[in-house]
Amino acid sequence: MHMATTTRRWTLADLERLPDDGNSYELVRGKLFVTPAPRNAHQEIVAALNALIAPYVWKHALGQIHHPRAIVIIDGSQVEPDLMVRPSVSPPLPSWEDMPLPLLIVEVLSDTTRRRDLVDKREFYTDIGIAEYWIVDGDARTFTVIRSNGKETRVSDTLLWHPSGAAEPLAIDVGAFFERVLGVTGPAL
Repeated sequence: MHMATTTRRWTLADLERLPDDGNSYELVRGKLFVTPAPRNAHQEIVAALNALIAPYVWKHALGQIHHPRAIVIIDGSQVEPDLMVRPSVSPPLPSWEDMPLPLLIVEVLSDTTRRRDLVDKREFYTDIGIAEYWIVDGDARTFTVIRSNGKETRVSDTLLWHPSGAAEPLAIDVGAFFERVLGVTGPAL
């Protein structure tokens, strides 16, 4: 006899009641995701990307760079990307729910986040209209770029980001980036 299983749909109110225990909690369309603290290699990738993206964002007055603990709340979901670029807003600052959509969201794959970054979050970011979503795979040493039109490109040579309002694109030499951050044969994420 087959028994149907039901999965509990989590809400933002449920999320607010979870303990502050060092884990990161995200909610995507009723699914709860719990993530322990990231490994050092993961954070090194995020820090190195921040060092490349921040001067470009400031030079072109594109907005602000945000890191974990900065969130996106839309349609009952709440996510905490590894890095995102949001347009600037004037004071008084709105609540998270009223912030403009990010121009760019970056997620760095790890063993604990691989499936959600490649499936659940990818679908969510595409559906809500994120202009560009980068999935960084340190093991494969690639960036997968997904644009709001659904176009996907896996990049292992030169990554170009040219958001609206920027005079020229940001160019990242992907091979050199990973070699600088992870070495010739980097650690697993």
